[in-house]
Amino acid sequence: MAFTVISNSFKDGDYLPNDFILSANFGFGCAGGNRSPHLTWSGAPAGTKSFAVTCYDPDAPTGSASGTGWWSTSRRMWASSPKVRAARAAGCRRARCRTRTNFGAPGSGGPCPPEGDHPHRYLFTVFAVKTDKLDVKADTSAAVVGFNLHFNTLAKTEIMGLFKR
Repeated sequence: MAFTVISNSFKDGDYLPNDFILSANFGFGCAGGNRSPHLTWSGAPAGTKSFAVTCYDPDAPTGSASGTGWWSTSRRMWASSPKVRAARAAGCRRARCRTRTNFGAPGSGGPCPPEGDHPHRYLFTVFAVKTDKLDVKADTSAAVVGFNLHFNTLAKTEIMGLFKR
């Protein structure tokens, strides 16, 4: 069985509904609900001990040292199968572990590309991790989380949503 992810919130390649767009209180000019989309995954490989979920905008005009793009984590991810363990890869006790994002703090921020820019791709990636937790903390940067995932990932799967203002 292949490792796959689906969402009840959007279909792969579709535009994301306003519920999942960045809220006005972030100050970037969007006025969405800033909710995290539903994700569910199945078919994790043998040896999977935990999961990590990231959201990445490869089209963001950031020019950061870790490459272009924008990282965020998602606050709520539900696995529909009772066999799937909660996303504990960041070392937290609860399923909703969060590390620092490009917004500067742990948590989540929805899509909000520059007004008039082309549609941005938002890649929600689920990583099957071979360890119970990653060696990261709440203030760990996305680059360091990615470094740890590189060495501890057994498989990954992703679903893409689009957004344009």
